[in-house]
Amino acid sequence: MNDLALRTVNLTKRYGRVTALDDLSLEVPAGEVFGFLGPNGAGKSTTIRMLLGQARPTAGRAWVLGTDAADVARAHRQLAYVPADVALWPQLTGAEILHLQAATGPGTDLAYRDELVERFALDTAKAARTYSTGNRQKVALVAAFATRAPLLVLDEPTSGLDPLMEREFRTAVAQARDRGQAVFLSSHQLAEVEAVCDRVAILRAGRLVEVATIEHLRGLHRAEVTVSYTGAPPPDLDAVPGVAAFEQVSPGRLRFSLVGAPAPALRALAAAEVTALAIREPTLEEIFLDYYGAVEINR
Repeated sequence: MNDLALRTVNLTKRYGRVTALDDLSLEVPAGEVFGFLGPNGAGKSTTIRMLLGQARPTAGRAWVLGTDAADVARAHRQLAYVPADVALWPQLTGAEILHLQAATGPGTDLAYRDELVERFALDTAKAARTYSTGNRQKVALVAAFATRAPLLVLDEPTSGLDPLMEREFRTAVAQARDRGQAVFLSSHQLAEVEAVCDRVAILRAGRLVEVATIEHLRGLHRAEVTVSYTGAPPPDLDAVPGVAAFEQVSPGRLRFSLVGAPAPALRALAAAEVTALAIREPTLEEIFLDYYGAVEINR
């Protein structure tokens, strides 16, 4: 298996005067779960269409396991794709669809597929025309996770799934990673991405804003610290590096935001006879909104 499951260099797509994707360069190694984040219109779907060979880039290139994405037949032998809106053959049963996909795809672990059918509570005896949105999604997910394709491309894959099935989805993603498969997960479900991804890319208006681990992203943004203390006077945090938005909540209790290492703040609190200290890290959603909020403020 190639070291890189997915690579793009200066990938750009323009529709007339509109730039849908601008100079995207990414690398996703084998065995990584990579989150691709952005609101509607950010360029996520455009990127996926070019990775799948459904659209030609205006500039730049993309590779799937070392194969140029423009070589659609060869590239597709190495990936499995779950679209945001799954369409199935209406007259076929779920079992027939899974059999057909196994026969035409890059290889399927049939025992694992049967296990996934049970875990996702999918009734494969029914005709696809009777399936709800969630059940159509389950068919596509079971087929993708059961394949042995080195790369799984998942576009908003949990739309229509209930919370129990979302938990099964997260388990299946972790198992795919353990087998060495790369997972490229395009989503705006931030809790989902936060739960399963090793790294994330944030896309804004067609341009890449950030690529980092979730832990690194959190480190770049402010954590909220709440402190209870019995000492007097209150601790002086005005000149402490990384401390901002200092607030005396009540006598003996204060709150502030913190960027970076907590050691300077902890030293400043040492003389205050602290009785309780809680640090709440920002969620990925707060980080995401922070990026977009900063753009709005600067407009």
